[in-house]
Amino acid sequence: MLRFMPVGDSMTIGSAGEHTWRYRLWQHLCATYGGPFTLVGPRETLYDKTADAPTSYAYADPDFPRAHLAGWGEGWLHMAPLIGEAVRTARADILLVSLGLIDLGFYTNAEQTAQHAREFIAEARAARPRIRMVLLPVIPNIRAEHDAPFADEVTRFNELLAKTAADLDEPRSPLLLASPFPSYDIHTDTYDGTHPNDSGEHRIAAAFADAMHQGWDLGKAYDV
Repeated sequence: MLRFMPVGDSMTIGSAGEHTWRYRLWQHLCATYGGPFTLVGPRETLYDKTADAPTSYAYADPDFPRAHLAGWGEGWLHMAPLIGEAVRTARADILLVSLGLIDLGFYTNAEQTAQHAREFIAEARAARPRIRMVLLPVIPNIRAEHDAPFADEVTRFNELLAKTAADLDEPRSPLLLASPFPSYDIHTDTYDGTHPNDSGEHRIAAAFADAMHQGWDLGKAYDV
């Protein structure tokens, strides 16, 4: 059985009442991937905005493997120390990683964030040497439209992430750099300039699905 682990921040964990892109990708793979698979990880909940805590199970459709390693307000900085144990325990085969916005917004510059990404990759491989990873660049959010230094950091980090993927790619543990879906628009695909609405969930799922289809011939292209 192929075991996928979604890793991310608030865009990945989602909040109460949402489907999440994890659900959208699950549905897509059910329709297009020929073998057995599941989603794995040490967490299952959504974020509850009222409680200001990741305590909700109120998925729009809870009938899917809800496991993940995602957290509201967490980034590469937070996940690098956790990923080894998570991968080891869940026996993950493929990591689907969407991180960086929180790091750049509150904690670290582009170079420091890229170093944490490298540490994350090293820890995952130490736990499971043949693990595969799909890395999604940071999608600039509404802040980037009026904060030029932040927008520059996002651009710089995405360049460094691409270099990291190229530098560290290896046959036994390949790294794929996904591309944000071409038509992703924060004004129509999010509900607040950052977090995906229904159409945004589909487009993030498509970014991961299309990368795996093109890079590894896994599944099929995502029909958005």
